[in-house]
Amino acid sequence: MEDSVTQDLGVDDLAEHSVIGRYRVVQRLGEGGMGVVHLALDRQGRAVALKVLRSLDHHDTAARARLRREVDALRRITSAHVATIIDADIDGPIPYVVTRWVPGPALDDVVDGHGPLAPKDLHRVAVGLASAIDAIHAAAVVHRDVKPANVLLLDGDPVLIDFGIAHLTDDVRLTSVGLVMGTPGYLAPEIIEGGQVTPATDWWGWAASLAYAASGRPPFGRGAMDAVLARVSRGDPDLDGVDPRLAPLLHAALSPRAGERPHRDEVVRALEVYAHGGDVTDVIRVRPAAP
Repeated sequence: MEDSVTQDLGVDDLAEHSVIGRYRVVQRLGEGGMGVVHLALDRQGRAVALKVLRSLDHHDTAARARLRREVDALRRITSAHVATIIDADIDGPIPYVVTRWVPGPALDDVVDGHGPLAPKDLHRVAVGLASAIDAIHAAAVVHRDVKPANVLLLDGDPVLIDFGIAHLTDDVRLTSVGLVMGTPGYLAPEIIEGGQVTPATDWWGWAASLAYAASGRPPFGRGAMDAVLARVSRGDPDLDGVDPRLAPLLHAALSPRAGERPHRDEVVRALEVYAHGGDVTDVIRVRPAAP
C-alpha cells in the first residue's frame, strides 16, 4: 500500500480508497470539533477508526498539541470498554490517530431510535461504563466529555470513545480552560462553578448519561447554553418519563452538591436492584426533591 493520499481532494472530504499513512479509507463516519473520523483498513485488512485532523488545523500548533494529548491519554489506558489506541502520526503532513474500531451504534442513537433502555440493559451499560471510567482514572486521565454520543454499544456492552478533550491529571495546561471545554448538561456543577477538572467530572457525566438512557431525554434539557448550565447548577434535572422507582436514584446522583451524591458503587447496586424489580430507595438514602 502506498503511503500517500489522493491529491485532488481535501483531507476533510476524503474519497473511498484514499490512503493516509498505512491505512486505506473505506467511508466517513462522522466529525467533531477536532477532526474527521473514517472507517479504514490497515495493511492486513483489519478495520480501524482513523481520525484525521482537519486540514485547516494542519498548521495550527495548538490543534496538533490537543491531538498529541489525546494520544498521550489513550496510550495510558487498557480496557475492553475503551476504544484504545493502535497508531498515530502527529508530526506528519496529515496528523492522524488510529483507534480500535467499534462496530456498534452510539447510545444516543439507540435511545432516540428505540426509546429508553430496559432496566437490565441500563444496569449493563452502567456497569460497563463505570469500568471504563475506573480504567481511565487509574491511568491518571479524566475524559471530560462522558455523554451518550461518546458511548458506543457493542452487543449491548458500552465502549467509551473520543478523548479529544481528555485531561491528564499531571498536565496543568488544561485546568484554566475546563469551563469552556465539554458538553453542557454533562459537565459537573463544580466545573461550571469554576472548579478544577477532577474524576468527579466524569462521574457526573456518567450519571447524566444514565439519566438520558433511562428517560430518552437530555437530563437538563436543550436550548441556550446558559439555561442548560443554570439547571445543572441548581440540580434541576428533567426526569419526566423515568420510572418512579428509579427517579430518586438519578435525582440523588445529579445533586449539585458532591457530598450528597451516592457513591458510584451504590448507584450500580441500586440499578441492579431496579433491574430485578426492586425499589432503589431500599438501597440508597435519597435527598429531598428540589423545591
